[in-house]
Amino acid sequence: MKNSLLPFTLILMVTACGGSDQSSEPETVNTDTSNDGSSSTTLTYKVVDTQQSHCYSSDTGTTTSCIGLGFDADYAGYEPSYTISDDGLMVTDNVTQLVWTQSTDINQDGVVNYDDKRYQAEAVSYCESLSLSGRTDWRLPNIKQAYSLILFSGKDASNYQGTDTSGLTLFLDDVFDRAFGDLSATQTSNGFTPQEGVDRIIDGQYASTSLYVSTTMQADATMFGVNYVDGRIKGYPLESKEFYVRCVAGNEAYGVNDFVDNNDATVTDNASGLMWQQDDSVSSDWDDAIEQCENDNTASYTDWRLPNIKELQSLVDYTRSPDTDNSAAINPIFNGTSFNNEEGELDWGYYWASTTHVDNDDNASNATYVSFGRALGYMNSTILDVHGAGSQRSNDKLNVSTEPGAGSAIDANNAFYYKGPQGDILRIENLIRCVRDL
Repeated sequence: MKNSLLPFTLILMVTACGGSDQSSEPETVNTDTSNDGSSSTTLTYKVVDTQQSHCYSSDTGTTTSCIGLGFDADYAGYEPSYTISDDGLMVTDNVTQLVWTQSTDINQDGVVNYDDKRYQAEAVSYCESLSLSGRTDWRLPNIKQAYSLILFSGKDASNYQGTDTSGLTLFLDDVFDRAFGDLSATQTSNGFTPQEGVDRIIDGQYASTSLYVSTTMQADATMFGVNYVDGRIKGYPLESKEFYVRCVAGNEAYGVNDFVDNNDATVTDNASGLMWQQDDSVSSDWDDAIEQCENDNTASYTDWRLPNIKELQSLVDYTRSPDTDNSAAINPIFNGTSFNNEEGELDWGYYWASTTHVDNDDNASNATYVSFGRALGYMNSTILDVHGAGSQRSNDKLNVSTEPGAGSAIDANNAFYYKGPQGDILRIENLIRCVRDL
């Protein structure tokens, strides 16, 4: 049975998202239809596949056969491919042409722990001053570059109660070192004692240069970070939290879109080689989102599909937010459906992706989404933008009322569900923007 509590009231108001345009001309744009990352002619923003190789039943959360229904694993993309340098210190992503530091052990004491974490400003300085393997052009990645490394062959360790991390599966290739929260930490490298006293295992967040143009929580300045332990993008407090650091070099155009309005209700991104629907639509649940895209024929194309989560995140414009631009965090070349959120405030929605979010117990009943509007949470009986427009989170595919650990509340005369330390507000009737390959 589907959720009987309506999580929000939709206003079927399709508006062009006005404001500044994040896109600019990439360094080079070339057509490449191969998916193995081996061609010397590459797109500047080639989205690496999620590496999700299994399909999952929405009802049971268990593995099922991939039979072309439109799940992430039904489609092949640019498969991850990495080359480690002869000295073992650098990793080249053969798809994106980004070069990464292999290790998170930035103090070089042989252990990755809390002493390797830095505040965001310190992380920027560290990468800019780094000289490694003969390179001096290192930088802290932006959130799109950092997210290029995430792999959804990983399993969310949020429900793990143990202390041995050797059996946990990161959302990151094994060519890189493993970094988890440091359960033994009592102090950071500069002597500041964290409020919680110690890390949690899932505190494996990495810093980026992408700062939220609005604020989260109680007007906190916020940085978007990638967590390769729980498989999410969230906004984190900029000045009171420390992060792991992985520096990058090369392909500075990666993450820069090059959108063209095709004047047929479609938009082409020449940087990524993807074509998108200019308009969105509303789903009843994740299965319906999959089915809608599989059956769509916008502009007479019949090969539309629900995007995987990395393709969907490629659309986010991190220079925009509902609070600063009165629009979704997306280029204004696209149209977005606005609605009254759980607090009764005008907002823009969560968008489903075809990628399943698997937990450490192999339960795959959740699917991923990107919040192009406020990433709301319910804390202390208050609704807040807890993670920022541009976050990537997940919730149940079919019925949030049965999601383990979910609570319910009523605000602005709307019933809704929420879950987790920040009370992430859960929704089923998420929006859809279909994609196809050029």
